[in-house]
Amino acid sequence: MPARKQAPLREKLHEVIFEADTPAGKAFDVVLLLLIAISVLVVMLESVSVLHDRYSRLFLILEWSFTILFTLEYLLRLYCVYRPLKYAGSFFGLVDLLAILPTYIGLLISGTHYLLVIRALRLLRIFRIFKMGHFLSAGDVIIRALKASRAKITVFLSAVLLIVVIIGSVMYLVEGGKNESFSNIPLSIYWAIVTLTTVGYGDITPVTGIGQFLSALVMILGYAIIAVPTGIVSAEFISEKSSPAPAPTTTTQSCRYCGREGHAPDAIYCKFCGEKLNE
Repeated sequence: MPARKQAPLREKLHEVIFEADTPAGKAFDVVLLLLIAISVLVVMLESVSVLHDRYSRLFLILEWSFTILFTLEYLLRLYCVYRPLKYAGSFFGLVDLLAILPTYIGLLISGTHYLLVIRALRLLRIFRIFKMGHFLSAGDVIIRALKASRAKITVFLSAVLLIVVIIGSVMYLVEGGKNESFSNIPLSIYWAIVTLTTVGYGDITPVTGIGQFLSALVMILGYAIIAVPTGIVSAEFISEKSSPAPAPTTTTQSCRYCGREGHAPDAIYCKFCGEKLNE
């Protein structure tokens, strides 16, 4: 495809903000990651009542400082791509937006600024910035294994759902009227789920002999049920590991039009949309 006439400022900003193959791009990303980590730490420390009471003003200043910086960065990202709506609707585009919205929403709804911890998702860029391709390949193996086993897992979860409904209904018949904890079927189903998954909160317990016997059976059944999804996913995982997909050599170069990465080091045009890449 013929190359379009580009704006030099837009090109430079795109190279610095979206790509980590240049010194300026890597420096920008490293500083950004540090700011994200510090901002998440500030949010967590603010939730400690002693620190909040003593340094509330400092926390407020830091929160708005980080929010303003990330807002400017988000606007620059939209400016330097040629299809801003496409980037805004992408995974990282939505994460970048959600990383700044809680502070502004907090002006209307108190307490929502604690949702700023979602900024931690932005740290996922560390794998791309430092070219940890082997970590991403391992993640792809797990994702493919989960996708391959989704039909079996769906059938398994449907069977478990039916089991807890039946067990909960039976326990309601056994314990209902004698135990206030089993006053209705939904509560009994809640007990069945907690017991079958071997969580055992202890907030609801049977008091009759038959109820305690059934409870023991459900606990034992829970250990058997836990092993089923583990075996399904493990089998698919072993299958994926025996024939892993080759990890191609790529750069962090991002297309200015479609926003996709994964281009070869000597690529001139985007292999997804055909537009010319940054030189």
